[in-house]
Amino acid sequence: MKNEALPAPIESVLLKEATGDRIRHGYFTRTGGVSEGLYRGLNVGLGSNDERENVIENRARVARWFDLPPERLATVHQVHSPDVVTVDARYDGSRPEADAMVTATPGIVIGVLSADCGPILFADPERRIVGAAHAGWKGALTGVLENTVEAMVNLGAERDAIIACLGPSISQANYEVGPEFIDRFLASNPLYEGYFVPSPKPGHAMFDLQGLTVQRLRNAGVQAESLDLCTYPDTDRFFSYRRTTHAGEPDYGRQISAIAIVEA
Repeated sequence: MKNEALPAPIESVLLKEATGDRIRHGYFTRTGGVSEGLYRGLNVGLGSNDERENVIENRARVARWFDLPPERLATVHQVHSPDVVTVDARYDGSRPEADAMVTATPGIVIGVLSADCGPILFADPERRIVGAAHAGWKGALTGVLENTVEAMVNLGAERDAIIACLGPSISQANYEVGPEFIDRFLASNPLYEGYFVPSPKPGHAMFDLQGLTVQRLRNAGVQAESLDLCTYPDTDRFFSYRRTTHAGEPDYGRQISAIAIVEA
């Protein structure tokens, strides 16, 4: 099989220390995949124009990293919504429209795809309940983070025992936005002005999506950290929608961040 290198995900020290061998997680990079060209590496985006058999193999490699078969990797059809689905032993491989998942069922990998938006993994280590959320600006603003926490609590998690970590995503230094974007956020909460700094372009600003994401998680009552990794400049490790757009490329790949409860 071409490209025998194995996936090499990044792990959160906070999550790893808290969960031990009870829960396994990874923020996967481009390392260890079979895709080529624009999609070089571990592209798991079924919505990309990559060769479908390559995407399927890449997703299978992610599942195998968790020592699970491909059919146990659960993802959703992400639509920048605040919606969360609960996954259990009846998981049938479907991909409902939503942007977050939670589960208390061992042996299922739940994952979210990203290419600048924020991938957030959640865990209540003691009660063995996990979550994964995809939060771009729209999801973060409309409540996908808080809804993921609530869905975990509904499964039995304790809010103050939940740990959340934001993975590789676009940083403020590379996220320029226009006046309508700024107005939308300030209309929601004037205090969000603190997440913008002026850009060289008149009327525009640089937006701190990472900072907003971590603060909203903390406001939701959970422990939260960020890996402080930016997808935009790191072409070797990460796909980036904005980088692709600026380069005039026709398409882009997606990386995955995933978490699973280890079967006893």
